[in-house]
Amino acid sequence: MPQTYQQYLQEHREQHLKELFDFLKIPSISSLSEYKEDVRNAAEWLKAELEKTGMEHAEVMKTKGHPVVYADWLHADGKPTVLIYGHYDVQPVDPLNLWESDPFQPEIRDDKIYARGVSDDKGQIFMHVKAIDAFLQTDGKLPVNIKVLFEGEEEIGSPHLPAFVEEHKDLLAADLIVISDTGMPEKDKPTICYGLRGLCGLQINVKGATSDLHSGEYGGGVQNAATALVELLASFHDRDGKVLVEGFYDKVEELTAEEKEAFAKLQVDEEKLRKQLGVPELFGEKGYSYTERTSVRPTLEINGMQSGFTGEGLKTVLPSEAFAKMTCRLVPKQDPYEILELLKKHIHAHTPKGVTVTVTEFDKGYPYVTPLDHPAIQAAGRAYEKVYQVPVTYTRGGGSIPIVAAFDNILKLPVVLMGFALPTENAHAPNEHFHLENFGKGLETICAYWNELQTLIFS
Repeated sequence: MPQTYQQYLQEHREQHLKELFDFLKIPSISSLSEYKEDVRNAAEWLKAELEKTGMEHAEVMKTKGHPVVYADWLHADGKPTVLIYGHYDVQPVDPLNLWESDPFQPEIRDDKIYARGVSDDKGQIFMHVKAIDAFLQTDGKLPVNIKVLFEGEEEIGSPHLPAFVEEHKDLLAADLIVISDTGMPEKDKPTICYGLRGLCGLQINVKGATSDLHSGEYGGGVQNAATALVELLASFHDRDGKVLVEGFYDKVEELTAEEKEAFAKLQVDEEKLRKQLGVPELFGEKGYSYTERTSVRPTLEINGMQSGFTGEGLKTVLPSEAFAKMTCRLVPKQDPYEILELLKKHIHAHTPKGVTVTVTEFDKGYPYVTPLDHPAIQAAGRAYEKVYQVPVTYTRGGGSIPIVAAFDNILKLPVVLMGFALPTENAHAPNEHFHLENFGKGLETICAYWNELQTLIFS
């Protein structure tokens, strides 16, 4: 009797974990130049692994930055073509002293794999590679046509990928895109993310006197740059967290009835969450649940600020400079370039007396939504339910994957976000980890999804 993909995955589990550990040991930190060669090594590792599974035309392809990895298998005549996207680069590990084990020497503790990148996103793209392997080693073929595109710059905003996609539109042509770089809200609660918020970032630079001043001699007579910054930052929100920038909400659409029903089914335990976060109460825009505020409502957050003397002890100065970094998470219809102009207009109108203010712009990314009732989304729901044996829920992600909107704009394809990470797994933080249970069930879910897709017809 032929071996099933489920049997194959079970019998080769230890081998797959060993291979994943080899992948995780490569310190592919895209943001630090000293790791450039390691990023390249991770790309070459992926190419070799894809070739080993039976994927064809595997290639490490140049961009103006770190390379991308492409491969395909296109022998499922008359079946849909799936483009799988993910990233093999990882975040820096700082602060290293907070890690309980070496971030690039994977360990299993309490049924979790600990390593940098295991949750975001190496572990999840590796699952796609092994799902392909399972079909080709058992059936000798795939239920659908598959192309893969793995990049090495997602953690720095994918600066060179849109140009690559534009240049290789024919190569990347498909019926849909599948991405596993999101997650589930909690254990045993599979959730399909059908949209992502966009992003825009800026830095506010406040300048007062030509240098720091003695607070005893000049205090009360010259504007304090730190005080001016605080006053300016306070003008962005009301006491409940609503953004006060004129025009900020003008293009924000309310949820459909179907979406409201889907969000109600998520049933997030806000009290449990409050305790987990260690805060006296949750906070945010009135009239919306925690889930809505963190996924389908736009935000404006202060990410960091600095001014004056911050060392040990006291230095009685009147700071001459101050700055703050801020980001907005944006929802459909909000244009990051338009929002930045609204923010700059607000800053100009609320600049305190006695200082000058300049703005430095940072990352920009558009929001994205695939209709909840799209057949590819619903097929993903059936695959999750087949493996996890519980009803699937649907949500929109609060974070941003800037390349998703670029895929939408350039390739005009629906995007299905099938994530298996958990919010407690410390992505971007010390002691990043991934639950072994979701590693196993995730592999089976991906395989089940390919089977579900083979019967779909895309116009």
